[in-house]
Amino acid sequence: MTVPVPPSDPEAEVTPRPPLAIIFSITLTGILANTIVNPAIPDLLRDLGQPSSRAGLFVGVGALPGVLMAPAIGLLADRFGRRQILIPCLVGFGVFGLAGVLAPTFGVLIILRLFQGIASAGLINLAVVIIGDHWEGLERAKRIGQNAAALTISLAVFPALGGFLAGAWGWQASFFPYGVGLVTAVAVAKVLPKGRPASGVGRTLGTQLTEAWAVLRQPLVLAVTGLGFVVFFVIFGLFLTVLPVHLDEDLGIGATGRGLVLAVPAISSTIVALNLGRLRARFGGRVLVLVGTVVYAVGFVTIGLAPSLAPLVVAALFYGLAEGFTIPTLQDVAAGSGPAATRGSVVAVWVGVVRAGQFVGPLVAGASIALVGTSATLVVGGLLTGIVAVAQVVGRRVVPAPAVV
Repeated sequence: MTVPVPPSDPEAEVTPRPPLAIIFSITLTGILANTIVNPAIPDLLRDLGQPSSRAGLFVGVGALPGVLMAPAIGLLADRFGRRQILIPCLVGFGVFGLAGVLAPTFGVLIILRLFQGIASAGLINLAVVIIGDHWEGLERAKRIGQNAAALTISLAVFPALGGFLAGAWGWQASFFPYGVGLVTAVAVAKVLPKGRPASGVGRTLGTQLTEAWAVLRQPLVLAVTGLGFVVFFVIFGLFLTVLPVHLDEDLGIGATGRGLVLAVPAISSTIVALNLGRLRARFGGRVLVLVGTVVYAVGFVTIGLAPSLAPLVVAALFYGLAEGFTIPTLQDVAAGSGPAATRGSVVAVWVGVVRAGQFVGPLVAGASIALVGTSATLVVGGLLTGIVAVAQVVGRRVVPAPAVV
């Protein structure tokens, strides 16, 4: 479906819909950033002579650059086109990720993670932006749900793969899959069209910023952005940082087993994400996000109190429902909040705030591990998430109900 544009800029045409496979491949590459290496974190820290509390620094530093870089990359993608920005991001992701194999010290590894975080800041969000460029309404929600399902399936595969690689050949081996970034870059260069949104032609940078700000300050967008921070704070802080250490120190689970446990939630979250379009049509986004927040709270409290592996795995499966309810719903609302010419900027600001949650969550969790241990951190985190759910109910009047569809 092509929309005519002024002939003065032949690159500024809305191109035919790209294959969903290429969009999914961008998402899968981006999600590799933490999922593939997380099962190896305890082994990595031991080998490099670091305390378990440094797990938060290792996870968080990869998200830190995205706080500022994601909005900048979104702005550039609106201005110059999605493909032109994606390719260098993918190349940088692959190069700096692979270099981690040779990192001689924890300090060098942290620097490499920082640069990889700069490159990864434009991946998952631009995949959502591309979907928003080509699909509308509930059809867009369905495609974003499918994209989220691809993401959650990878959450089942990548931790297990990373745990297997670390268990078989050492933690360095879990960095090899980052090379897929280079493969994805080649695929994007060959398949993804070069165009940019037609409505973005001839706009100055000042106009671009003004239009994006008008969308970003809407109450709905502010609410969705704040909830994005909370969701990714608990995912990266509690699930991806505390849980691997908890499995290692409290339950004595090895790297391969930790990878399998971290993969469990992908089963339930994939089922939910694949049905997002129907769920949105029946219940609305507000209900899905609220239910997801409650499930996060219950899931983390249960994981923290679980006396053995079996009930912990059941709680992790329950936690996966929350990921399926919240992440694609928040992405869809952000992608549909403005016109195509500001979509990259709006989604990228949402991602920037989300990255702040990804960075702060692991740091707070790491400090909490050192202070009260893993079990108490999981329980307290779950209780605080429950307070956020209560705040959503109390604050219903802040964002009108019809706004979230």
